[in-house]
Amino acid sequence: MPIETVPEILSQYYLIAFDAAGNERDEPEGKMSKKVLDTLSSKPITDVFLFSHGWLGDIVAARNQYNKWVKAMSKNLADIEQIQKARSEFRPLLIGLHWPSLPWGNEELGNSSESFAIQKVSPVEQLVKEYAKRIANTQTPKQALRTIFLSAMENVAPDTLPPEVCEAYEVLNREARLNAEGEGAAPGRDHESFDPESIFQEVENDPTSYGNLDWGSILAPLRTLSFWKMKDRARQFGESGGFQLLTKLQQATSNDVRFHLMGHSFGCIVVSATLAGLNGCSTLVRPVNSVALVQGALSLWSYCSDIPVAPGRAGYFHSIVADRKVAGCIITTQSENDTAISKIYPLGAGLRQQVAFPIKADGSFEFPKYGGLGTFGARGSGLEIVDMKMLPVNSSYQFEAGKIYNLDSSEFISDKTGGGLGGAHSDIAKPEVAHAIWQAAIGS
Repeated sequence: MPIETVPEILSQYYLIAFDAAGNERDEPEGKMSKKVLDTLSSKPITDVFLFSHGWLGDIVAARNQYNKWVKAMSKNLADIEQIQKARSEFRPLLIGLHWPSLPWGNEELGNSSESFAIQKVSPVEQLVKEYAKRIANTQTPKQALRTIFLSAMENVAPDTLPPEVCEAYEVLNREARLNAEGEGAAPGRDHESFDPESIFQEVENDPTSYGNLDWGSILAPLRTLSFWKMKDRARQFGESGGFQLLTKLQQATSNDVRFHLMGHSFGCIVVSATLAGLNGCSTLVRPVNSVALVQGALSLWSYCSDIPVAPGRAGYFHSIVADRKVAGCIITTQSENDTAISKIYPLGAGLRQQVAFPIKADGSFEFPKYGGLGTFGARGSGLEIVDMKMLPVNSSYQFEAGKIYNLDSSEFISDKTGGGLGGAHSDIAKPEVAHAIWQAAIGS
């Protein structure tokens, strides 16, 4: 379908799909980006809204999430009226990006909501095939995965990891090529050294799962590797496909056309990498006008000039601030009800002893070495930070250009039902969240 139409409200957006390498996929009628560029050249578009989903999003999930986002944005009539008064010519164009962050999901571009048919192979071989797509798709990692899954089927709850499983995990880690480079490194490498036995014991003591499989802690190291790989993929996609698309869109439009970027979860890595470009060093055609990072699954230190726990090292995406790639404001959301970011994210970055933050004598606390933006907001030196509560829809923000606003959204991003282990992580299609994004766009 060339343009996605949201049921009930009949609002439309373009869905541009990319493969795992960051290459745009072909529709039956050609590339969707070409249709977007044709629209920009033939219609008086004033504002382009570009948004990205996060982890565990296939084509169907992306459609569902974007439909909810667009519906929430479209129902905030007071905000729309305000932006139309401020800019009488206001005419937006909406673009949703899809990057394959759920390798065994439905990646068909048609409207079918059915998953891939399970092939007639053994359960172990099916799992080997699917996890190899995620981590490393060659014979050596496939054999390592086979060892892990067969062992898990024989004994799902061993006291320690069997030696052959530990060795298989070390093989997977080498094949994934996700070197541990610590805080401030590129997403996917911003973690401690891989220690499968320690991860196994940590999850045994405090069970937490962030994958589709729940075979006990024997698979916890595998879920950790998958977590790192998806962060790495989000960054690579943003730096390649995302940056190239934004460049084409800006080149095809005048300086009067405003750009607003929004990401959720790992989509905040996509958005940040799209702005920063390759290795954080690329140059935009011109600054974008506003950025919204909703329940971001990226480091709280990502944007700062100097990381307190790694002195002398800037956050990986600091160039966004240093080079003033956002003309307006950046808003971030935090919710204490989001267990995906408060518990699962730090467990994926390092073990508990690296993420715990001690309480000081005066009752305050230190921010952790590894923590998510969706829990702590943007932190570190070199940033103009404003901490505040997310406001109801009948209140106005006074967002100022150049500042980062950390919005405590616990009152509104709160519904844990249906969120599973992630809690309220995906409870973001709320009028108040949409209101904050509209206000950032208006203020730009």
